Formats: sequence, C-alpha cells, structure tokens
Amino acid sequence: MISKSTIDSVFETARVEEVIQDFVQLKKSGTNFKGLSPFTDERTPSFMVSPVKQIWKDFSSGKGGNVVAFLMEHEHYTYPEAIKYLAKKYGIEIEETQQTDEQKEQANERESMYLVSEFANKYFQKILHKTDAGQAIGLSYFKERGFTNETIKKFELGYCLDDWDAFTKEALAEGYKLDYLEKTGLSIVKGERQFDRFKGRVMFPIHSMSGRVLGFGGRILTSDKKAAKYLNSPESEIYHKSKVLYGISYAKQAIAKEDNCYLVEGYTDVIQFHQSGVENVVSSSGTALTTEQIRLISRLTKNITVLFDGDAAGIRASLRGIDLILEQGMNVKVCTFPEGEDPDSFARQNSEDQLKEFLAENATDFISFKASLLMKDAKNDPVKKAALIRDMVSSIAKIPDTIQQEVYLQECSRIMDISEDVLFSTLAQLTKKGEQDQKRAAKKDQKSFKVVRDNQPNQEQQTIRRVDELHVLERGIVSA
Repeated sequence: MISKSTIDSVFETARVEEVIQDFVQLKKSGTNFKGLSPFTDERTPSFMVSPVKQIWKDFSSGKGGNVVAFLMEHEHYTYPEAIKYLAKKYGIEIEETQQTDEQKEQANERESMYLVSEFANKYFQKILHKTDAGQAIGLSYFKERGFTNETIKKFELGYCLDDWDAFTKEALAEGYKLDYLEKTGLSIVKGERQFDRFKGRVMFPIHSMSGRVLGFGGRILTSDKKAAKYLNSPESEIYHKSKVLYGISYAKQAIAKEDNCYLVEGYTDVIQFHQSGVENVVSSSGTALTTEQIRLISRLTKNITVLFDGDAAGIRASLRGIDLILEQGMNVKVCTFPEGEDPDSFARQNSEDQLKEFLAENATDFISFKASLLMKDAKNDPVKKAALIRDMVSSIAKIPDTIQQEVYLQECSRIMDISEDVLFSTLAQLTKKGEQDQKRAAKKDQKSFKVVRDNQPNQEQQTIRRVDELHVLERGIVSA
C-alpha cells in the first residue's frame, strides 16, 4: 500500500494542466484551458481544465474530477497506478507499506497483464545487452540499421532468444502466471507444452500514450519464407492494435509543439526519424489506418503529413486511409521520397537539416497530390477521367468544413481542367445521397427501437416515456 504521506505529496505537487497536456492539446481560454474531449468524438472543444481549482470537466461526456481521476478515466489506471505515475513524473519517492496476500490477490487482470508485459520488456532488453547471443545477433542487427546505443535504449529495443521456451521458463520461475503469459500473447500454450511467440526475433515494445507497455512487434532475422517477417502481439485486454500508434508516447510532446504529425509505416521509420532529430512521428505499424488512430492524433494536432516511399502501388493502397483522415476534419499533406528510398533510409543518409528541408519543401496538399496521381492513370481516357473526378469529389465530400470543400473543388477544377459547376453539381449529388442513406439508416433504427419498445411491459413503456420527457426538459435547460 502507498503511504498517506506519499499520496499527500503527490496531490500537493502535481499540476492538472501539466499532466493533461501530455495527452490532450490545450489552449488558453481566460484563466482556464480548453481542448477537444479525449473521451468522445467532438469537433467543438468542450473539455475544460482549471489550474486555479485543479480540476477538469468534459462537458461532452459528463466526466470530470482531479488529476488522479483523469488518469483513471483516460489511461484506465487503478488509483495506486495513477499515484505512482504522478510520483514518477514529479520525482517523488514512493513509500509503501507491506501488502497482504489478500491485497495482492485483488490485483485485477489488466494490471497483471501490464506487469507481465513490463517484465517481458525488461527481459528482452537484458537478453539484447547482457548475453552473447543477444549482442551477436540482436544488437548487431540494430547497429547495422544505424541505430546508436542511446537510441536502442531510448526505444527499449530487445531480443528474444532463438530457443523454444527460454522466456516462458524465466517468467514462470519469476512467479508470473502462465495464464497471463498466454493472454498477453507472449507465450503460446498447446496442451502441456509452452512456446515463446517471439522466438528468435528482435523486439519493438509498443507503448500507450502514457508509456505503458501494451504489446510487442517482433522481426525475424532469418530467411525463413514460412515465417512472417514481422509478428505483433495478438489482441488482448490491454492491446488493441486499431487503437494504438507506435511511438506516440515518445512523439506526443513534439506533435503538440510542432502542431503537425508525420505518419509513417514501420517501426524503424519512427526510430530513424527520432535519431535524426524529427520526433513528431508515429506509425500505424503496418496495419490499415483506423478512425481510432486518427482520433488519437487529433488530441494533439489537426495536421497530419503522411510519408510514402516511392512505391506507387503502396501509395494507391493507402488512399482510403487518408480519406478517413479528411472525414475526421484533419488537414492532410503527403510527402513522397525518391524512388528506392523510404523514410528510414532517407533519414539515415541525410542530416537533420537536410531531412527537415526535404519534408518542408516536398509536403503537398493531399487533394492536389491525389488529383495529380490519378490524372496520370487516366491520361486521355474520358471514361477513366470521369471515374477519377467522382473519386476526387467523393474524397472532398468527406470534409466537414464547407469552405474547405469549396477551396478544394476550385483546385481540382484547375488540375483536371473541368468546370467548377460540374464539380459542385457532383458534390451536391454525393452529399444528397449521403443524407438519404443516413435517413434510411436512422429510420431503420427507429423501427427497431419501436419493435423493442412495443414488446416491453407497460411499466417499462412508462419508464421510456419518462426518460424522453426528462430529455426534453434537459435540452430546455441547456438552451435557456
């Protein structure tokens, strides 16, 4: 148990605005700070932080409280975890009283999985730096990639021995339960036998925004064609790959400061950029970009620059993901590297100044980039050009800001050499169709609700009507 004196010291020292700024982009608003809710998908800021009262309130979700309450809501920390996080942030020494066996048993499953993941992270680092095999194989690989010792330690890179169960045996010997080793995906259990999932791979730990280890990515170093080059931890209670961005814990402050986020594809792209001095960079880790990942970035900035290598096929495959970014009201730019180069190799071969200069000069507005790219495919084929125009306008239709839509349509008109009237007409058709689809979906939902409601006992029907009446009254109070 954490001592009362430690808890008091944490509350006296921690500043709610400083802690929340690690997770949410805040702007000064009078004596308070304001930002977008980290708990809901909103476009108008309703998240307020009061430095004077040392509290926060999220009007979109109704949540609020002190600095510890924020960490418990946002990071799903237990109360002791939140206190420990703040103590570490502010350099406060933690005094603990001895826990009873009963208290240890009460630790929840998520915390147990976090502890297992943290143990694995330290184990893989130890193997990399302290064993002959780790140094000869894993460390040599990272050095060949151009990573310095400082970078390797910063990103907590590691190595899993090329033995069937070396990690699992050590974890069990240290008292970690096989159940949690299996649930985190670190060990594979088949009957009475257990195997290390990441056998013979160099390890990239994947952290939450606050820096907790959620899972791992492992790269194989042999030329085994049957094995996947990269292997990620499976989905678990603590790791959801669609909601995680590699490098976000290292990049969050730089993203907020630069008001821009570079989005790359792989682990080594992120690491190489950091080593080169560009720290506002994250990766979707080889998975298709998701809405949840975009919202994670939107907490810190509204500007994303997507970085591609010279592979045209890969660029086209990623266009849908960029449409998702537009749909979230984000500003998108695209930067492509010379043929045969990717972010990793380009950063390795150029100085910090050269890299930053290249990114600044070659980042192109996404709509202009997509129009130019697809126009090359269409060439002089009128059928392909017509399909291209509809594709372009479909992307623009996803942008929530009408002024921005008009500016993009004017730019497309110039690039495609087609009248603005045609583009605006097409946009109107797509918008109308989208609205009709939404109405049909809403009507379908209403019918489903009516069926459920009509099948309720009379008392429950009265409760539903009462809830509806209360909702009307609440709206009246808000609008008064």
